[in-house]
Amino acid sequence: ILEDEDISLEIQLKLSARAKEGFIKAQDVVEIVASPEIQTRLAAAGIQKRNIKERTARDWLQKFKWRYSKRKNGMYIDGHEREDVVEYRKGFVKRFLTQYNPRMHTWDKVGNETRPSTYVLPTPNGARSCRLILITHDESTFYLNDQRKTHWIHESQKNEPQPKGDGASVMISDFLTSEWGLLKSRDGTREARVVFKVGKNRDGYFDNSDILRQVDLAIDLFEDQAGPYVQGLFLFDNAPSHQKRHPNARSARHMPKNPKLNGVHHKEGLRMRPGVLPNGGIQSVYFPDDHPEYPGWFKGMQQILKER
Repeated sequence: ILEDEDISLEIQLKLSARAKEGFIKAQDVVEIVASPEIQTRLAAAGIQKRNIKERTARDWLQKFKWRYSKRKNGMYIDGHEREDVVEYRKGFVKRFLTQYNPRMHTWDKVGNETRPSTYVLPTPNGARSCRLILITHDESTFYLNDQRKTHWIHESQKNEPQPKGDGASVMISDFLTSEWGLLKSRDGTREARVVFKVGKNRDGYFDNSDILRQVDLAIDLFEDQAGPYVQGLFLFDNAPSHQKRHPNARSARHMPKNPKLNGVHHKEGLRMRPGVLPNGGIQSVYFPDDHPEYPGWFKGMQQILKER
């Protein structure tokens, strides 16, 4: 049956359609082959034996490149191909290749510098151009129980209870440079690395204020190491912990449906800033102080949406 490429392709397409609805099994292949549509195709092709058993179906799944295994985690993709995202990405790559890369020292895979010794940095508009050094930020989290699970065990060893869960974690936040490796001071006594014990009753959770403090230290170390006429190009990923909203920014997550006396979402007690109506007017999210029923109260999500 599989020698007929058209029939084989049709079976695989039907199998893929079933996979979108949930898990598949060998019996699905048996049912697809037994379906009236496939049976008609087999009869027209002059194939006499037109039904298969589960064992044959399992062999076919192997031939179709299906494997019986656990589903692996993949990368979360959300809007990567949106038109504005693609344009932003193209602009970044163009800027990096035309403005940044010409000002950097570059090396091949074995560590040999690729630019000739006579290479001169570009001088846009006749001004002196500072050399750039690429500095990348990276965070790695390690767990107490993430050690290897498979190892040599003697038959005389008894099974012991194993810890559940990943256990306590520690996060390492550090900076890497293209020329010196780990970012440190010139004398090696200070480094940009931060060891953060994550947890409610430990160091807390790494957020924007922590990364800002680390960046201030990293800049000091870079200036100590680099000297004059050298600039650092810091690259960060777009992690939520690197982001921060203004203390009085509006937050739908913290807006109750109905009016509330203390309608603030920040621990400092700052009121949320006004919004902008579709007609361009200013929309306060609080009732006026002379309101007869809710003086100065937060309006509530329901009222805010009605006004819009």
